[in-house]
Amino acid sequence: MDSLAILSGFGVGLIVGLTGVGGGSLMTPLLIGVFKLNPAIAIGTDLWFAAVTKTSGSVAHARQKNIDWRLTGLMLTGSIPASILTVAAMHATGVTKNWSSTLTFSLGVALLLTAVTVALKHHWQPIGIKLEGYIGPSRKTVLTVASGLLLGVLVSISSIGAGAIGATLLLLLNPRMDARRLVGTDIAHAVPLTLVAGIGHATLGHVDWQLLLALLIGSLPGIWVGAHLTTKLPDLVVRGALCLSLVTAGLKVIH
Repeated sequence: MDSLAILSGFGVGLIVGLTGVGGGSLMTPLLIGVFKLNPAIAIGTDLWFAAVTKTSGSVAHARQKNIDWRLTGLMLTGSIPASILTVAAMHATGVTKNWSSTLTFSLGVALLLTAVTVALKHHWQPIGIKLEGYIGPSRKTVLTVASGLLLGVLVSISSIGAGAIGATLLLLLNPRMDARRLVGTDIAHAVPLTLVAGIGHATLGHVDWQLLLALLIGSLPGIWVGAHLTTKLPDLVVRGALCLSLVTAGLKVIH
């Protein structure tokens, strides 16, 4: 078993436990930069990593009734078909050099978007409240499905977006939602989306299963330690370090 992979899994798990985000955002650049995986294989492997690690969180939130299943269903109405069509396009065209460039660029953009959403974490709710007057119930339903569609494409081509970006879109459309239900709904949506996208990438041969196992072994204790440390470190310091890491990784991937 690769000790570096286990250690890397622990590090990413630690950040997930501390911040609640950053798993996919940091894992994929790590797989490309440290383990020298092809971008497509790195994305496919990370999708399975996300699906497995988020499942336990989804179950815990479901038991605590922290999930808005209606919103989850609306998001999945857009994201699952979008993910399937995106992977189908990869199958139809073949993951050529052009696709690899697209995947790499999409990954860099997704990393930078995630950095912005994390940095402006406390500003999204006031913006959402201001938008309430312009968005009625019917428009909110359409926009929720559209948000899912956007995430379905983004997650399938970059493995990133189901966490921080998904939560931000939910918050903009539902600014008065309780924070725990917001997080629970976001995770509940992320599990089937990353699983469907992961299965799609697996059919393309884009998963390093042995490396995935080592990463998961390291991530579980990392998440536990991070969750216990989260109350001991200032939120501004944690978010600042995460944003800096995301921006650095995003710019490096794009270039």
